[in-house]
Amino acid sequence: MTIREMTMADADWFLPLNNAAVPHVNALEAADLETMLAEAALAWAIMAGNAPAGGLIAFRPGTDYDSANYLWFHNNYDDFLYIDRVVVDPEQRGLGLGKSFYERALDAARDAGVMLCCEVNERPPNPGSMRFHERFGFKPVGRQETEGGTKSVVLLTVRP
Repeated sequence: MTIREMTMADADWFLPLNNAAVPHVNALEAADLETMLAEAALAWAIMAGNAPAGGLIAFRPGTDYDSANYLWFHNNYDDFLYIDRVVVDPEQRGLGLGKSFYERALDAARDAGVMLCCEVNERPPNPGSMRFHERFGFKPVGRQETEGGTKSVVLLTVRP
């Protein structure tokens, strides 16, 4: 397993993988991904052998990214590293790929001297993701309704 930088050359596998994970992440089109990669502080692909198996995209303050959850952190904290999305191929789950992403993201946040933050859906519920984040020490710092009230998230932070 290796982690490398994600580029637009990864769109062919990343977009279907991301969009299959809706509603746990928001759907993306190629233009969305291109914009995100241009603004991202971290954009990683994880490879299982020679095959792509997942991706992570994260942002620091000061970008033009307009996600409601990113903006919540931007409006409430001066400095942070916000994990916008992590997706792992369902056939590769349980092999520690998400853990590898988070360990590396925690290292990046520690090196920058900032907290790591993210959100997890409460509606629709995602209890597996909540347990995953709790194991890394994430704690709730807020909640908000998004997407016209059809989704509710808990906002989480950890200081590495």
